[in-house]
Amino acid sequence: MTFSAVIVAAGEGLRAGPGEPKAWRSLGGRPILRWSVEGLLASGASEVLVVVASDRLPQVEAALAGLPRWTAVAGGQTRAQSVLAGLRAVTAAPETPVLIHDAARPFVSQDHVTRLLAALSQADGAIPTLPVPDTLKRGDGQVEQTVSRDGLWRAQTPQAFRLGELVAAYDAWPPSEEPTDDASVMERAGGHVAMVPGDPILMKLTYPEDFMLAEQLCAGRHIVRMGQGIDAHRFGPGESVWLCGVQIPHDHGLVGHSDADVALHALTDAVLGAIAQGDIGDHFPPSDPQWKGASSDRFLIHAVGLVAVAGGRILNADVTLVCERPKIRPHREAMRARVADLLGLPVDRVSVKATTTEGMGFTGREEGLMAQAVVAVEVPA
Repeated sequence: MTFSAVIVAAGEGLRAGPGEPKAWRSLGGRPILRWSVEGLLASGASEVLVVVASDRLPQVEAALAGLPRWTAVAGGQTRAQSVLAGLRAVTAAPETPVLIHDAARPFVSQDHVTRLLAALSQADGAIPTLPVPDTLKRGDGQVEQTVSRDGLWRAQTPQAFRLGELVAAYDAWPPSEEPTDDASVMERAGGHVAMVPGDPILMKLTYPEDFMLAEQLCAGRHIVRMGQGIDAHRFGPGESVWLCGVQIPHDHGLVGHSDADVALHALTDAVLGAIAQGDIGDHFPPSDPQWKGASSDRFLIHAVGLVAVAGGRILNADVTLVCERPKIRPHREAMRARVADLLGLPVDRVSVKATTTEGMGFTGREEGLMAQAVVAVEVPA
């Protein structure tokens, strides 16, 4: 089912201790905000509205680099104002499901989303809940009353509604009051809100110790997958070749439907292979005239985007060029820099090297050039 999502990340998170607001802190090497966006994109969100403080808008691009289908929105002074700003920026039809999510709950998954959308088909809203396990006390410095926990539940996010109904409920909310969550807004408007099983992994990062626990949890939520790509092109008329996105003078060119950059083609196949998304020909068929003479960096950027949508990230890349000529060493650092830029990696995670076949085979006879690439990609387990 198609849905939109609004992620609220405009708060300061003062209880988390000194440092950056929660959404901008690092978790497993990535901003916490990115975890939440990746989780909802991987769950099928058609668009994600990321609501941040107005002075944080310039930071969003860097935090979410490579991810598709998101828009940054300036938030308000309160959470309710921020939610409403995000809702008004949603481009979907009023009857479309919309999920409201706190950025500080980084481990949202497709299972959570699927349960919410299923429950929403029979209700005006749906929220994940967990039973309260602890004995509850009321008091100030000393116990005044033991409170029954029967029928009490902890509400989590994301919370699901239909866009038009939630906007109408927020418009009807008394401006002098601040709702504690979006479900309470729908409840006040007379809507029926269904409860679905929550998940302890949907913990909200609030206190410093929460971040330490989250670091331990995220270590086990990803695996590393390897991808390999091989490509070869024959030499033909020309005065230069493209290798790793760098144009190199040569007494021949490479023959291919695109710019015939064998290194970027091999890299693209390696990235696609790591996430089991076919090969370059599936995504850019040579029979399609729009790719004639195309720059191969477009192919690699597309593959990198698919990794991001899958909630993964590329860890490193290793490219080997097999040729007698042109000589690679004088251009190697420029190649590494270009590949690093395309993959969104620091240069020290990109290797470009060359070898020959000692005069043997088609590369030894200088009939063509071959490249092999290997990448490591971290993806959700």
